[in-house]
Amino acid sequence: MGTEKQAVLSGIRVVDLTSVLLGPYCTQILGDLGADVIKVEPPEGDLLRWGGKSPKTEGMGPIFMNVNRNKRSICLDLKQDRAKEALVKLIESADVFIHNIRAAGIKRLGFWYDDVKKVNPNIVYVHCAGYGAGGAYEGRQAYDDLVQAATGTATLLPRFDGNEAPRYLPSLVADKATGLHAAYASLAGIIHRLRTGEGQFIEVPMMESFTSFVMLEHLFGSTYEPPTGPVGYRRVLNPNRRPYRAKDGFLGIVPYSDAQWEEFFRLGGRRDVFKDERFATFAARTKHIQELYALIEKVVATKTVAEWLDLLAEANIPAMKVTDLNDVLDDEHLSSVDFFQILEHPSEGAYRSMRHPIYFESSPASVRRDPPRLGQDGTAILMELGYSETDAKSIAMHKRR
Repeated sequence: MGTEKQAVLSGIRVVDLTSVLLGPYCTQILGDLGADVIKVEPPEGDLLRWGGKSPKTEGMGPIFMNVNRNKRSICLDLKQDRAKEALVKLIESADVFIHNIRAAGIKRLGFWYDDVKKVNPNIVYVHCAGYGAGGAYEGRQAYDDLVQAATGTATLLPRFDGNEAPRYLPSLVADKATGLHAAYASLAGIIHRLRTGEGQFIEVPMMESFTSFVMLEHLFGSTYEPPTGPVGYRRVLNPNRRPYRAKDGFLGIVPYSDAQWEEFFRLGGRRDVFKDERFATFAARTKHIQELYALIEKVVATKTVAEWLDLLAEANIPAMKVTDLNDVLDDEHLSSVDFFQILEHPSEGAYRSMRHPIYFESSPASVRRDPPRLGQDGTAILMELGYSETDAKSIAMHKRR
């Protein structure tokens, strides 16, 4: 698992009080980039430990495994004074302190920014909040479903297919998108600290982060004041924008330029399409995009997936076959770049890991540590801070859920 080249965050220590998906996704990225991430868990552990079946050890659920590699786990009951003292010592040794506890809760524990900077004035303090401070929703609980509801995301599918019932996208997309915002925010804080020696408070609000993610394209007509049209990007909300059925499967096709559109219809035996004034120019196609996509569906149905892929590749028109979720594990491209890797966990045995997706030539990301069992590194971490083995074991004791 190791690498001879030094990862970019080597030497950076992150004390991580996050749980579930948003925060752990962020801190796993930091860990992949070389940071020493110390995952501080309560006696019951991170909630995701108990989601899904684990093969051998209770508390090693599949989603937990996917967002908690490259971390060390220490279990501290922060209702106890000695555990709080240990966390203070950890913070003194850290470059970054990150959590997703609501402000009122972290203040009660005594680890709000004003408290933490007293023991480490140069700390990069990252608070993953549900809603930004000072806003109408400040302090409310936030989960992926709630943020999808609040940001208009649950109304995207109704706009697309005409079914008026709001629906969540079947992915924890708000958590993951905000986790990426938290990762770059943490990196920016680290860069600022390296440049100036100064720490700072950073708030990563889920509502605002995901609103910006969704509305980049869907602000659309309301970008200008007064608006030039409705919200919602028409091209992606078009009900005919979907994979198209070929003779033996489904295909995604994205002709983009005028030449690609014309060539696609020529290959499909419909040279007449571009003679229609509705489709002759980019502006006209945009206005009549729904009719255009409906024509694509008719044309695609005339050939097999393989026939289309060969023809479109030769014509340099973007296209991909539709792969079932089950078959992604065997995708030929992902296999050729060794994306899914079978690793050996010391307690769980063989498990499938996704390698870090970004390539760094000089400072590569890597998997150095398997996802930790609850509290498995607590004694060692506390001994690094100067505790005796006896004291470390007594402070870091944990109970099973």
